Amino acid sequence: MSRLAVFFAEGFEEIEALAVVDICRRCGIETDMVSVYGQKAVKGSHGITVEMDKTFAQADFQEYDMLVLPGGGLGTKNLEAHPGLMDQIDRFYRDGKYIAAICAAPSIFGHKGILKGRRACSYPSFESHLEGAEVTKGPVEISGHVITSRGMGTAVDFGLAIAGVLCGEEKAREMAQTIVYRS
Repeated sequence: MSRLAVFFAEGFEEIEALAVVDICRRCGIETDMVSVYGQKAVKGSHGITVEMDKTFAQADFQEYDMLVLPGGGLGTKNLEAHPGLMDQIDRFYRDGKYIAAICAAPSIFGHKGILKGRRACSYPSFESHLEGAEVTKGPVEISGHVITSRGMGTAVDFGLAIAGVLCGEEKAREMAQTIVYRS
């Protein structure tokens, strides 16, 4: 069974993060919500506080098949400022394991040079940070083992794309039907 971690920092976009968690759990993917702080409660960009499954120190990165970064301007800055998480993103990328980001968070991949020569998308005002990428306006881009998406309005597309990668396109299509989603 596949397992992924979604990372939460203060200022995260609630729908972008929780849509992925919800869809992946419905698909049977073990999904950990991980705080980048020492406490499990993290406040989102719209004042919604969410209780995490684990703190960063409790996460066993050997167990994960994918790391997911939700957006939000402040949330993205706080994720990028976490050295341990950035080291894990680098390691997963180097090892050919999946990494995914939505909204402002693909800018982190751009800053790291991960997007060079790849198709990628992000929130429109962050497209200039997708250094070296072929920037698209698509809702989701899967380029090798890197997945990017544009924002809150594409959060379900993003979650279904992640589910498709980890448990198969057929399961993702079934889930889209189950949640009455039109793509």
